[in-house]
Amino acid sequence: MQSLTNTSTRYGWAMIVLHWLIGVVFIGQFVLGVVMVRTTSQRTSFELIQLHKSFGFLLLGLIILRIAWRLGNAAPALPASVGTLERRSAPLAHFALYAFQIALPLSGWALVSVSTLEIPTMPFDLFVMPNLPLAESDASESFWASAHWYLAYAGIGLVALHIAAALRHHFLLRDSVLTRMITPSSDRE
Repeated sequence: MQSLTNTSTRYGWAMIVLHWLIGVVFIGQFVLGVVMVRTTSQRTSFELIQLHKSFGFLLLGLIILRIAWRLGNAAPALPASVGTLERRSAPLAHFALYAFQIALPLSGWALVSVSTLEIPTMPFDLFVMPNLPLAESDASESFWASAHWYLAYAGIGLVALHIAAALRHHFLLRDSVLTRMITPSSDRE
């Protein structure tokens, strides 16, 4: 039977589902962000921005849940074939991914909080999300818009490196680094 929790060699269902869900939402958010700022229709742009904000809050919740789950479930050990440099850099790379996945939605939340337009944020039209307690100003809005933009591109760069590393492990090194994030652990492990 497949396990919800991690074992010493594989990730459990909980971490696998969170990993892939966060990955899809994160990449989707980047694509949506690029499309929404290039749309010429104001109505469509407004709707896409609201959708982008909704998925941003979802991403923030999912990454917090993933970090909490990770703190309670040790990650499987890397295969013996993984070298010393990779063993040392892997935790730093994962920390950077977590940091960007938290900083990016927070910078977006700060951006809408300081906006002088005062457009309410309604995640998936369910409720009004309160703004962060930040002063509204054009200068603050410009700062947070730039921060959000730079974080988005740096974050997608990290994701691209993460994908490249996983593919390298799977196709070149032929180890279990990628497959353990696809096939869950079992209760027998």
